[in-house]
Amino acid sequence: MIHIIHGDDIEQSRKFFLELKLKLKNFVSFDGGKTTITDLVQNIEGSGLFEDTKTIVIEELLTKLKTTSKESKEIFDFIIKNAKSCTFILWESKEILKRDLSSFKDAVVRLFKLPKNIFLFLDNLKPGNSKSLLNLFHQALDSGIKEELILFMVQRQFRLLLSLCHAEASASQIDEVIRLAPWQKSKLDKQAEGFSEEKLKEIYKKLYNIEIGQKTGASSLSLIQNIDFLLLEM
Repeated sequence: MIHIIHGDDIEQSRKFFLELKLKLKNFVSFDGGKTTITDLVQNIEGSGLFEDTKTIVIEELLTKLKTTSKESKEIFDFIIKNAKSCTFILWESKEILKRDLSSFKDAVVRLFKLPKNIFLFLDNLKPGNSKSLLNLFHQALDSGIKEELILFMVQRQFRLLLSLCHAEASASQIDEVIRLAPWQKSKLDKQAEGFSEEKLKEIYKKLYNIEIGQKTGASSLSLIQNIDFLLLEM
């Protein structure tokens, strides 16, 4: 059996994944970016501690491994071949495209999606747009998205925007940029044009200070209030 847990609602997908792991008595875990066909063969076909259970948990296999590479094909084929006698649990930190899931036709797929208004909010992050941003921010809160997750996503958005402000050779070294689809990069490039590099650095520093203030208790404001003020100053 193959279980694939994915989606942009990382908080809920991770919670489901960890609860699933707690139900397992014995299993072996792998980092998807470092998993090799040799690792899988040794743990599935070899003898040892996990011989009876044969449960393999892999985090970020489809996210980190290039699906078009020869190595990935070998790993995917091995998983599919052994799915009847073994259990494979794959957790991914983002939504996986249907074409990349098509190889696992008999897999049990669990998708966790965030409400679309959070992405509308992120796409509208630009100077001089405070009124609209405040409205979109509170709509996202009303739809059930926690402010901690919104802060995390805003931090990621500005990290990407700041990366794209640097020379292409420099930006291409950042893993998050490498993994962007062409349409995502194009949209972010356009969004980044609305900011100067100095402004992006200023906002990113403020986001860092908000996070530290919340973690240490140094801020007298709630996280929602801090984000409100950040959006008003944008």
